[in-house]
Amino acid sequence: MGKKRTAQKGGAGYNSEMRARSLARGSKKKVPHGILHIQATYNNTKLLLTDKEGRAVLWSSSGSLGFGGTRKGTPYAAAKVGELIGEQSQLLGMQSADVIVRGVGAGREAALRAFANKGIELHSIRDETPRPFNGPRAPKPRRV
Repeated sequence: MGKKRTAQKGGAGYNSEMRARSLARGSKKKVPHGILHIQATYNNTKLLLTDKEGRAVLWSSSGSLGFGGTRKGTPYAAAKVGELIGEQSQLLGMQSADVIVRGVGAGREAALRAFANKGIELHSIRDETPRPFNGPRAPKPRRV
């Protein structure tokens, strides 16, 4: 008959090993002031930290931390990404940052709060969510 196989669910929750691995990678560059770009979609939350000239220094997303499926778009996952970027930016010697937020996802505020709780002073918060000027094409008139 053979062994019975049991199905196991994997890759759905928060993976603390991914967090530890991303904290281990460090940069030797010191960045006292930077720009935090938050892109919050319905399915994921991405954070990118750049220097004043716009060169990328750090980045992370809820998907890269091990969250999977519908959990990637939650405020909890976004908060974990914000904490991680905040810790990494402290290691770079960052004291202040400007924030640019894009998107309408659930994690936009959670990621910002988690980043700010790490003791980094926020100078400005800008919402640059892209909006269409004309919108989608209007439907054809109905023929009866």
